Parts: sequence; structure tokens; C-alpha cells
Amino acid sequence: MRFLTTLFSLLIVSLSVRAQLGFTLTNNRHRVEIPIEICSNLIIIPLVLNNALPLKFILDTGVRTTILTDKSLGEILNLNYIRQYSIAGVGNEKNVEAFVANNVIIDLAGVHGTGHAILVLAEDYLQLRNYLGMDVHGILGYELFSRFVIEINYEQKKLTLTLPKYYKPRKSFTAFDIEVKDTKPYICVPIELRAGSIIEAKLLLDTGASHGLLLEPNSDGPIFVPEKNMSSIIGRGLGGTISGKIGRINSIILGKYKFEDVITSFPNPDSYSDSSVVNRNLRQGTLGGEILSRFTTVYNMPEQKLYIKKNSTIRRKFNYDMSGLTIKASGTNLRRYNVSDIREDSGAAKVGIQIGDELISINGLLAKELDLTTINGYFNTKPKKQVRIVVLRNNQILKKTIILENPI
Repeated sequence: MRFLTTLFSLLIVSLSVRAQLGFTLTNNRHRVEIPIEICSNLIIIPLVLNNALPLKFILDTGVRTTILTDKSLGEILNLNYIRQYSIAGVGNEKNVEAFVANNVIIDLAGVHGTGHAILVLAEDYLQLRNYLGMDVHGILGYELFSRFVIEINYEQKKLTLTLPKYYKPRKSFTAFDIEVKDTKPYICVPIELRAGSIIEAKLLLDTGASHGLLLEPNSDGPIFVPEKNMSSIIGRGLGGTISGKIGRINSIILGKYKFEDVITSFPNPDSYSDSSVVNRNLRQGTLGGEILSRFTTVYNMPEQKLYIKKNSTIRRKFNYDMSGLTIKASGTNLRRYNVSDIREDSGAAKVGIQIGDELISINGLLAKELDLTTINGYFNTKPKKQVRIVVLRNNQILKKTIILENPI
């Protein structure tokens, strides 16, 4: 599965909004726990806007301003728009339009927020619900991280918020110094691109990116694309798809934890609508959910600290898109599935799958009875496994068998 690999890590919002932000814990508590969902290594949290509409947002360390992706929801909430902006997003298309709404109330379980400014996209450019296969309506970022110490337990699907003055680090966690610059957290870690080629890379810690590692060949540092690589669409941004190369690096080290043969994305320079995005932040790349989800992570941005503790997925192998298919969900219940992209020379391409084909069944199970996460799981089990599918094309039923393969 290779959709969303850089969807949020590259979400750049050039926006200056004056607002009296505020998040407080209710009932004078010092700490609250909130149940979350994990989808494609992304953290989905339930919240309520303006005391009226329960929604689901992605929790993203890489985003400054809260984003509502569907303007029709803003109309239901009677949001008061104070200005309109053009945003320099990433992707292959031109700038996108958005509106700013002030004095928005944001409530989470045990957390009350007032006076927030949020960005409302003029159109649903990101199509979160379609590519995740679940109802996701927006992105919440720095406003929450600036107020609390936030622990993300990926295995227990639990988010814990603690007031900074009451947080005490635990000895079982490994501590790192991070730098919070322009509302975003950065960490410096050793990366071995190939044998003997080790650099200290400054990476954005990005909970809103489902990939493991992304490196910028045009950034300030000796970063290069491995000789063995393949061209691919590596994600989506506000402006559209992001193209680049996929390869493996030798290793990345996080304290006492070393990850080897790491699948890494290398975006093409022309994928950015603003070529200064990378240099402006002086970073070499991003560290995303495919690696972060192997730990329980604690972000203490007020003190510029990160704490991690391994979980049971620490030794999971790094694999990449074994079928070559990107499946997009649609319909009122998100149970209609169509092929939106096919990687060249993939197993799906070899058996003649085409963009627009509708998935009817997979391994004898009706697609409409499965969610998108389950379907993508069938397409990413292990190399050489056969996956039998039935698709509908121009009112014709076609049976295909895809042989999964690790392409890199």
C-alpha cells in the first residue's frame, strides 16, 4: 500500500492567524486519556466542533493550524469566515484556496478548547475519507502539542494528555532532545545511506505521515537516491500527487534501536509548488508513522523532549506496496472500491488491471463487506502470495490473480 506516504508531512500552510488559543482539561484534572483509532500508521482522534458536530481528525505534529477539509461541514457549523487565503501546498497542481474561521470551540474527551482559528479548505483536496476508507474530517496539530505532554500508545490505541508541570519522565523510556522550530519538532539521528556513508540527519517528527522515512536529495546535506530504486507516486499533498523514488537505506538509529534496510521515499524536486519548502526549514527529511508506530511515544514540546519505548512491532520488516494497486473508497458507507492508480511493472499491471476497475471480490469475499484497511491488508501480506480478485469494467466481470512481490 503506497497511498498517503507523504500526505501530511508535506502539508505546508503559509498562514498567520491571530487568535486567543486555549485548551484546558475539564474538572481540574491534570491528566486525561482519550481512545484513538490507528489507520495506516495515522492517529485518528474524535472531537466535537462548536458543541454541535462530532468529527474525526488526524493528530499531526507537522501541522501548525487546525484544518477542516470539507467546507460543507463549516456551513453546518455556521463558521464565521474572516478572510480567504491561497495556500502553497505540495503536489503537482497550483495553489489551493482556503478560508479562516475564528472563535471555534474544539472539544475532546476531557479537554475543552475555545477561541481557536481554523483553516477550512474550499474543496476537499485531500480526500482523506476516500484514501483512508473511514470518515476523517480534518487535521489537528500544534495547538494541542503546545499545551500538553502527549503520549501516543499505538498498540493500546490510547492518547494521554498531561499538563507539563505534572509530567514525570519514566525510566523505561529513552529520552531525546528535540528542537521545536516554527511550531514543528525536529530530531537529529544517524542515518547510513549505504555502507560507510553515515550522516547526522535533521528530521521532522511527523505523526501525520504514514511512511517510515523520507529524505530530501536537494536538502542541505549529502543525501542521494540509492542506485537500486524505482519511480512511484509517493503520496498526496494539498496540490495533488507527489512523485519521486523509492529505495532502501542501510540503517537509521534511534538511541539504542537500529532499523536496517529501511524503505525510504525520495521526492522529486518538481513535486513541490514551492521549491523553498525544504530549505526554509533546514531539514533533511521526515520521520513518520511506519517507524514511530513501533514505539509508545511521548512528545513534550514545551520542554523540547521526546521519549520512546518499544512495542511488540519493533522487529516488523519494512515492505512496500506488493500489489502495485492504490484503491480508493467511495459511496455513502465507503464500501465501493475502485482502482485509482497502478504502479508500472507491478503484479497488478502484469495481469491487466486498469485504473477505474471496480473491485467486486477478493479471495472469494465480497468487497462491499470489507473495509479498506482489510482490503489493503490482502494486497500486502507476503511476497509470492496469490490474491484472487474479481473486478467490474464497462459492465464486464473480469477475474484476475495477482502475485504479490516486494518491488524494492
